[in-house]
Amino acid sequence: MAEKENRITETVLRERARLGNFIRRQVSDPGEAEDILQDVFYEFVEAYRLPEPIEQVGAWLFRVARYRIIDRFRKKKEQALPEASTEDEGGSWLDEVLPSSDAGPEAAYARTVLLEELSRALAELPAEQSEVFIAHELEGRSFEELAAESGVSRNTLLSRKRYAVLHLRQRLQTIYDEFNDEFK
Repeated sequence: MAEKENRITETVLRERARLGNFIRRQVSDPGEAEDILQDVFYEFVEAYRLPEPIEQVGAWLFRVARYRIIDRFRKKKEQALPEASTEDEGGSWLDEVLPSSDAGPEAAYARTVLLEELSRALAELPAEQSEVFIAHELEGRSFEELAAESGVSRNTLLSRKRYAVLHLRQRLQTIYDEFNDEFK
């Protein structure tokens, strides 16, 4: 048990600065960023004590942090999602499919429901596809930046995002159509 505790402590000390910087780039409020960081490490401690080991701890921590940041955006309806980068083909379809939260209470409700469904649909994707989608669409990171960071080619990242978008469009089309009919 002491060996597990030491490994947990070593991991927290090793990853704290890098993970904290990542979260602070996404979350402007330092208090909220620290809360997210603490939540991520709490989940890490809980998961680390389970019988199944975490294979790639660094990747796992960043994935959990991304999901916590997405949860933050979902819970704060009045705060718009960050502007998505449109530098690559197709641009951002996310703002096109989500009703504006300024269009009244029904549109704000529809936006909230669609974001919840988006979160569920993202969870259905393979990790590589959801990570690229989240990084590009929600975090506004470029494919060049992602390629340099991950060592995966830009074309592979584009392909992963394309598959993610196709899945999300199909998965969210019915609910989008229902809300779209209401606002006509």
